[in-house]
Amino acid sequence: MALTVLKNANVLDLDLGELVPARTVIVENGTIREVGDGAGSPSSDSQVLDLRGRTLLPGLIDAHVHVTAFTADFGTLARSSPAYVTAQSARILNRMLLRGFTTVRDVGGADFGLSKAVEEGLFPGPRLLFGGKALSQTGGHGDLRGPGHEAYDAAYTQPGLGVICDGVPEVRKAARAEIRRGANHIKIMGGGGAASPTDRLDSDQFSEEEIKAVVEEAEMANLYTVVHAYSGRTIERAARLGVRSIEHGNYLDEETAKLLKQRGCFLVPTLITYQMSSRHGAKLGMAAESVAKINALISSGIKAVEIAKRHGIPMAYGTDLVGAELHEAQLDEFVLRSEVLSPLELLRSATTVAAELVRLDGRIGRVAAGYCADLIVVEGNPLHDIRVMTRPEQNLRLVMKAGQIVKNDLG
Repeated sequence: MALTVLKNANVLDLDLGELVPARTVIVENGTIREVGDGAGSPSSDSQVLDLRGRTLLPGLIDAHVHVTAFTADFGTLARSSPAYVTAQSARILNRMLLRGFTTVRDVGGADFGLSKAVEEGLFPGPRLLFGGKALSQTGGHGDLRGPGHEAYDAAYTQPGLGVICDGVPEVRKAARAEIRRGANHIKIMGGGGAASPTDRLDSDQFSEEEIKAVVEEAEMANLYTVVHAYSGRTIERAARLGVRSIEHGNYLDEETAKLLKQRGCFLVPTLITYQMSSRHGAKLGMAAESVAKINALISSGIKAVEIAKRHGIPMAYGTDLVGAELHEAQLDEFVLRSEVLSPLELLRSATTVAAELVRLDGRIGRVAAGYCADLIVVEGNPLHDIRVMTRPEQNLRLVMKAGQIVKNDLG
């Protein structure tokens, strides 16, 4: 097979934390074969791309997405045709890829069908790691019924983000069902949320016995558990009971942060979703009660990031955006976290740290021999100005996923 040679690249070495100039990267069969000084000449059938000193870095990883959430009105989503939701998801995934995200972790909504469609090239998109439907108790964050609404459509083809299960036998069965369908992780709704109409942000959800049962099922399948959690108490319960990935974590406190560090947990803040939903949620169909909850979360998010940094908790990049319009802000999480984190820390969150979280470290997240050829090329130096990453229409010149070029604007 012909090689692809990327020459004259300033390679971002995320372990060294610096740009390494004048590198040549050779890609073969979807894998980085070599990163070197370019000595020698490529074979006649090689594809040679001259980066002219632009920055080459690994493809980005978003560890908290909902690719089926084409609308912020989850009632509309639940009533939509699965075929229509798939078509919308294909467009959302394609746009993510063209922003430089070559891997995304869906934590509620995507299934084996979408993942397989991307893998087989039926439509372009990032590598899709899915958990199926998030597990929720009755009245929990995955239960979108209002107080006067009794009917619940439990059909798996219903395109919602969660499934309701109560009691240890039911949660075990629900976890096993997602494992049977090929899930990469299992998500539980551990506390209240903005979109759910009948719970509070500070409520705990699922008993400790139920949480332990889900964690056990995931671990028996060599998977891990993800939890939606805001309050310190919710985070503490999840971490103590073996959950690996804490999503959001807005009300993280000092004592709970110590526990996360001790237990080796990851935190996935999602600051951009609160900003965008506060600004635009009402006109996109969010209930007024949901927008009010979101507004209560905004100021605490960056404080949680500051606490996590102080305690050395690994933080992966996540966005949690819903609605096709809001997905366009996917790269702006970099800017919001930059109030606390350095550009290098931000870039690691979307590459090496996220790769470790999703258990693909050694395969993605670095520009190094033996790694998957997920690569992007940008104008400028993101170590000096992280905003380079947030303007893909101006600065993103090349996107390669598994050795396949999906965008080439090198000129």
